[in-house]
Amino acid sequence: MLKVENLSVTYSGDGQKTHAVREVSFSLEQGQSMGIIGESGSGKTTLGLAIMGILSSTAKVTGTIEYNKINLRELSASQPDMYRWKHIAMVFQNGLDILNPLMTINEQIKECIIRHLKIKNHEADSRVKELLEQVGLDASVADNLPHQLSGGMRQRVLIAMALACDPKVLIVDEPTSSLDAISKAEIIELLSRLQHQKRFAMIVISHDFSVITRLASKMCVMYRGCILEEGLTRDILENPLHPYTRGLINSSPSLNPYQDLWGIPRAGEATTDEGCSFFPRCSQRSQICKNQKPKLEYASLERKVACNQGGIITLLEAWGINKTYSFKGNKICACKDCHMSIRAGEIIALIGQSGSGKTTLASILSGYLEPESGNIEFLGQTIKQHEFTSKPKGIQMVFQDPFSSINDQFTVLQAVKEPLDILKLYNTDERTSRVKQALIDVELASDDTFLNRRCFTLSGGQRQRVAIARSLVLEPRLLIADEISSMLDPSTQANILRLLKGLQNTLGFAMIYITHDLDIARKIADKLYIMHKGEIVETGPAWKVFDNPKSEYTRKLMNKAGLA
Repeated sequence: MLKVENLSVTYSGDGQKTHAVREVSFSLEQGQSMGIIGESGSGKTTLGLAIMGILSSTAKVTGTIEYNKINLRELSASQPDMYRWKHIAMVFQNGLDILNPLMTINEQIKECIIRHLKIKNHEADSRVKELLEQVGLDASVADNLPHQLSGGMRQRVLIAMALACDPKVLIVDEPTSSLDAISKAEIIELLSRLQHQKRFAMIVISHDFSVITRLASKMCVMYRGCILEEGLTRDILENPLHPYTRGLINSSPSLNPYQDLWGIPRAGEATTDEGCSFFPRCSQRSQICKNQKPKLEYASLERKVACNQGGIITLLEAWGINKTYSFKGNKICACKDCHMSIRAGEIIALIGQSGSGKTTLASILSGYLEPESGNIEFLGQTIKQHEFTSKPKGIQMVFQDPFSSINDQFTVLQAVKEPLDILKLYNTDERTSRVKQALIDVELASDDTFLNRRCFTLSGGQRQRVAIARSLVLEPRLLIADEISSMLDPSTQANILRLLKGLQNTLGFAMIYITHDLDIARKIADKLYIMHKGEIVETGPAWKVFDNPKSEYTRKLMNKAGLA
């Protein structure tokens, strides 16, 4: 029905050029619905206006827009009117801006009908009433002026106007952005019903996942004019392949009813046109991303992603992990055929009762403990003992007890700097500078007085922050936190967890958070692994496991915690 190829839109003004849409390609079949989602300024509305052919004269458009195999961009100046509204129509997002305040609803809808359908005045009046009733409004609304209607009613009028000529493609731009919850639900239901009845193809432009999930079976994720990910809506929500997509999902209250909302960190440096558009904000960026623009390519069946690293990379993967302890003639199976996979920038909560094997598994994953059998890979390399815990950009672990994990007699400077001293990294001044930055990151003082304090003089919360700073000074890509808040009072615990999540969001490291507290896991985790008697009994996206636990043990845990 609609095919867009290499579509680009550039605005010129005040001596500057803005690349609003960059080489976008997609296709839409009859009756299909596609969502376009992204932050404000990502180019979504410009894309819709370009398809309609109603951009301002300052916009330069290149590429192909085909409707039923007719290239709309090759038509003469007067010919697009043959297709606009009659074949392709658009529902705009702000009724007060779009509707003429001095014309009645009847006059505005009728104007479109008479112009494009060439029918008589009385027939147009009947058509207006029919359209208003189709969108759930009383026919008497036709005599009202726009300001006499509510926001939801004006949105219905805009939908009626767009459907006036029975288009085959409908573009809907932010249809619910300024509406209350009831009006929003009614508009979504209306659009869904009309598309089902009339079988038009629909493009839904929105920054709201709740709108996209209910109206679009397919989705494109847009950023700075580029499509970064494309696929079936349900697949993208369950398994985002691009860091930007995951950031949008984690920022959505409709998809994250439990977690605190953390937006995608803003760019720390200027964006260039040469490399990946998301480079300055990406948690897994590499130097190649700065200079090489990624292509939107298939990652799997019906999934495309534009990433030089093929999407969110897998940091650590473990399978077939087994570990048994012998005690007074008894054998205790701590890990039985355990598996785990964690991707860059992801937070996993490893949950289970005391004695379920969580700490043993974490010690094996980090290389502190040898498994009896199994395989563990970090960035595709087999983990051998302390190989990845004894170098920067590797794996670090924060232990449960802040009073025993750091030497009492060390100064704060010595405690945080020790990994750099042992590994002989950087010179003395650089080591001290990195220690100060790590302390600032964990919201501790970095002056000489604090640096020279002995660790035994610190409170439990301060010592845990020092332990976190000690781990972060090596800039790990994976941080394993083992019950790090269990010995702290609730207020200090909350501060430590919020601090850690904020650091993870800003610095981009992945984290395995070991806990028996489901409330904490629900607050911070992207993905859950449930462990019982040495086995992983359930795994999945956190929201999915909490909403619909599959294993009997998980349901029992949630019942005991009052979460079921």
